[in-house]
Amino acid sequence: MDQNEWVKLTLEQKKHQLFQDQKHTLDLFLERGAISKAQYDKSLGDLHEKMGVKL
Repeated sequence: MDQNEWVKLTLEQKKHQLFQDQKHTLDLFLERGAISKAQYDKSLGDLHEKMGVKL
């Protein structure tokens, strides 16, 4: 997403995009074996809780 698209987003949309970016990073870590499934589940749960994002 470029800067022009980013500035047009609402705060809620920005929060959701940041959440998706962080989740993607966790997905990659799990896929590559950098973290365990238990670590992934814990981190994803913490991310949901701290960012207040519901899927």
